[in-house]
Amino acid sequence: MKIVHATSELFPYMKTGGLADAVGALTAALADNGHEVSVFLPGYRAALEHPDAASAERKLRLKIEMGDQFLSGDVRVFSPRKNLKIYLICREEFFDRRTPYGNGDRDFEDNAERFIFFCKGVVETLRLGDLRADVVHSHDWQAALLPLLLRDAERRHGVTLSLKTVFTIHNIAYQGLFPAPAFARTNLPDELNNIDGLEYYSQINLMKGGILFADRVTTVSPRYAKEIQTPEFGCGLDGVVQTRVEDLVGLLNGVDTAIWNPAVDAALPARYSPANMTGKQTCRAELLKRCGFAVNFKGPVFGMVCRFTPQKGVDLVLANRDLFLASECRLVVLGSGDKRIEQELHALTVEAPQKIALSARLDEAMSHLIEAGSDFFVMPSLFEPCGLNQMYSQVYGTVPVVSRVGGLADTVTDADERPADGTGLMCEPNAASLRDALQRALALFADKPRYAAVQRRGMAHDFSWKIAAAGYEKLYQDSL
Repeated sequence: MKIVHATSELFPYMKTGGLADAVGALTAALADNGHEVSVFLPGYRAALEHPDAASAERKLRLKIEMGDQFLSGDVRVFSPRKNLKIYLICREEFFDRRTPYGNGDRDFEDNAERFIFFCKGVVETLRLGDLRADVVHSHDWQAALLPLLLRDAERRHGVTLSLKTVFTIHNIAYQGLFPAPAFARTNLPDELNNIDGLEYYSQINLMKGGILFADRVTTVSPRYAKEIQTPEFGCGLDGVVQTRVEDLVGLLNGVDTAIWNPAVDAALPARYSPANMTGKQTCRAELLKRCGFAVNFKGPVFGMVCRFTPQKGVDLVLANRDLFLASECRLVVLGSGDKRIEQELHALTVEAPQKIALSARLDEAMSHLIEAGSDFFVMPSLFEPCGLNQMYSQVYGTVPVVSRVGGLADTVTDADERPADGTGLMCEPNAASLRDALQRALALFADKPRYAAVQRRGMAHDFSWKIAAAGYEKLYQDSL
């Protein structure tokens, strides 16, 4: 099949979270399976500076209609592996920035214009570059307009650009909500700016467009596909999702085992496997050392890697600060985002520097070390569409402590509830239930044979994209 993906993040060219890992691994797996895969990404500074892009050729010069004006842009293309091409939609004014969405304190004010331009750039490249696709697959609000813009272009130009379109919701909490005047930049017919189109409480909602107008809608776990049909998890779009329930499917993400595999992970000081776990102890000692802790510490090390947002349950961890301070354990946190959360975590490290360590930054290598060097991985999300770290943790023999929501509930089994096949510990998304799970983690770690059995079961689970990609291939084939 000829498959086109459009995304605002793609590992290793731009990453702020799991979206980059998921799309990067899925597209690579599809290419390895023999499909002809093209991936469109905004021409960010980091992407253009990546070594892979050194060979990028200028494919097209674009002239994009944006409301009552035309804006120019370039398309650059390179191929990092067989059957895979990366297309960068470039316009310095929009994408020559250090970060993709905002400056850390607030979103960029021109995000509507930036990502409308990106989606239009994809459509124009498909049209002018004669890239006829079997499936065009767009991801999250930044690319959500693509199915609608593509069909509008087909109507206006009398061509077929793609047989089918697929839209994936990676996180319905981020919808691309913008003031109503932004609709004019789409140049879509006025009748699409109503309750049956993009209009949403006197604004426009880009994700709503993807849900309504793609041929098939997916999200990243079976449980989350059900959750987003409810007011509790649908973030105001539950009614819209319900209108597409026959075309909605939840497909779990996978783990890119070329990158996340303790047996070959070049970011680690030592490699290891279920047959020989010695290297994990080396990783643990290195993590303790980097955090300024004694390398011979015998108690459990709890790791946490996430964006600092309320969704990720960091406040639930902070609410249990007394447990971490009173218990013979260590807590290592890596991430960035909400300044309030970062400040509260920093205050905790000042209070107990001998027990708590914070790295307030994005650091890919450190995230690998935390996964490998921790004994438990803490992920008490209030909601979690799929989650990747709980899968990475099991692959790395690190027992996950997770909330019973979304993809976490689809990929982790509680070891106390199911002693024969449990791979982690689960809680409800509240502080009291997390406290109980943390106390159970302390008890589990004290029982070395039982802890080792839980580790082994997690490491034996196949989370590879070989399985995950097969679900997407079937979806594409069924759609066609």
